[in-house]
Amino acid sequence: MNHILVYCEISEEKQIAEVSLELCSKARKLADTLSCQVEALAIGNGIKDVEDVLYAHGADIVSIVNHKKLEFYQTLPHFDIVSKVIEEEQPDIVLFGATSIGRDLAPRIASYLRCGLTADCTELMIGDHTDAKTGKTYNNILYQIRPAFGGNIIATIVSPESKPQMATVREGVMKKETYDNRRGTVRHLDAEKYISDNDFCIEMLNRQIESRKVNLKGASIIVAGGYGMKNKENFALLHEFADVIGAEVGATRAAVDAGFAEGERQIGQTGLTVRPKLYIACGISGAVQHRVGMDQSSMIISINTDPKAPINEIADYTITGDVMEVIPKMIKCYKSNIK
Repeated sequence: MNHILVYCEISEEKQIAEVSLELCSKARKLADTLSCQVEALAIGNGIKDVEDVLYAHGADIVSIVNHKKLEFYQTLPHFDIVSKVIEEEQPDIVLFGATSIGRDLAPRIASYLRCGLTADCTELMIGDHTDAKTGKTYNNILYQIRPAFGGNIIATIVSPESKPQMATVREGVMKKETYDNRRGTVRHLDAEKYISDNDFCIEMLNRQIESRKVNLKGASIIVAGGYGMKNKENFALLHEFADVIGAEVGATRAAVDAGFAEGERQIGQTGLTVRPKLYIACGISGAVQHRVGMDQSSMIISINTDPKAPINEIADYTITGDVMEVIPKMIKCYKSNIK
């Protein structure tokens, strides 16, 4: 069955996770190029009324597996269900979110199926590939694009000989899009066909969920600081600025590693991918590892002492100056204009 399969994660509210909707949207574009269908696979307990939102984000087929033992994610039953569905249906492409669940599940399935898996892709495309050694041309294969070698290059990875072609994508990397008046087919798969008692050798006694204190994904304005902020005390100025303008504070990996900010504020290849309306980069040089996590922002303002900093290449506006002098002036100006 020539199609694209998207593994859909289920939130605590029994809704489809944002990253899964983003993947469905991207899968729809890939499927249109390939002239094939998109299947969304959701596993859990009490899942219902999710088909309309999945249709709207690009799915043609919604496959649902409900069972009381699948209330919470566990590796073994999800592995058995997804791997067996893949073996039955033989999809060309399988996509997972690069979440804690996806990073646990996808490599295990790829190893079992003996196929390739590219993690943390920043783009997915369909194209042709000619093997330089054999001269053989493969048509309509998946280009799995991601930074490599510490972010110094952007690599395009292909796996023409092994199927399915598998990739994981982090939340926020792909744009979530909706399609009007789309309908499809719902399939309710029998969980008992795929799982066994051996899948539940681990008993869950208690679950504790801590809500996120930092909401970078939902922020319309982000003030981000880099290693150029020099220390944690200077970083406090960004928090003051963010409080004044109603923003959230983000950070580069270098700033987090130096202890200037918490890990949950990290933006970039190894952190979060964000798309705010306004991104203010303070003391950030603009290494590619950071840019891949914020270059889709609607507007970018760079504040940096180096006029040739890489961040300026993608900034809409640049301010050349010491951030410790510029930010206080911006705070003062903003306060005076809102009185």
